Amino acid sequence: MSDTPSPGRSLGRKAVRVSAKPRELMTATPDLHGVWQARIITLFPSAFPGVLGESLTGKALKDGLWQLQTIDLRDFGIGKHRNVDDTPAGGGAGMVLRADVLGPAIEQAMAGTTPNWPLIYLSPRGRRMDQPMMRNLARTDGMTLICGRFEGVDERVLQHYGVQEVSLGDFVMTGGEIAAQALIDATVRLMPGVLGNASSAVDESFSDGLLEHPHYTRPAEWQGHPIPEVLMSGHHGRIAAWRQDQAEAITKARRPDLWAEYRGRKPAR
Repeated sequence: MSDTPSPGRSLGRKAVRVSAKPRELMTATPDLHGVWQARIITLFPSAFPGVLGESLTGKALKDGLWQLQTIDLRDFGIGKHRNVDDTPAGGGAGMVLRADVLGPAIEQAMAGTTPNWPLIYLSPRGRRMDQPMMRNLARTDGMTLICGRFEGVDERVLQHYGVQEVSLGDFVMTGGEIAAQALIDATVRLMPGVLGNASSAVDESFSDGLLEHPHYTRPAEWQGHPIPEVLMSGHHGRIAAWRQDQAEAITKARRPDLWAEYRGRKPAR
């Protein structure tokens, strides 16, 4: 059975939401009731869907397996020039996104959501993204992402709405849009029907706490480098053991932090 909703089935899933903007900007599929959705609060809505509109995530978006909505923060700006930021209290460099701008945007973005719908701020001081986080997010009903700019956002917003802070890594970017796309991509690909082969989401890096083993394909020899003999043997048991050994060796060499966690969970072989 296809994961793509037929026209007849889609009609029963449409949801109606009041909006001042046209809805059909991100996907040709109507707003579908009960479909996992990412809502992004951003000053740059034209940055989306970006890479999310390509490859498997893009196909899944068009097929209605997930949905994407942007909320333009500038629409909530103050005054004639739609100002969204102001100077930091206490002085200092840069600008800070205002609470009285971001608050109404959050209220609109979270309207009609369920308790199983996290509100996330992409921030370098947040919890670093990892595969367990993506698996948990894939089990939610959707998520709302706040893409920061400048020096950040007014702390009162984060406290008032109980916002979760999530980081792409230990570095600083000019805004949260790229991090938001990374978070969405890593989450959406875990949803049923998105990957062509369901086992692809299992046999990959971090699925069991290890980095992934090396991959090879045709030709059998390239530039004097042959495919390892064991992979050509047809012996599935030997192949599985070789892949496990390779994954462990690579993880131990490249990510001692992951290796220590893995060894703490697994008995020595």
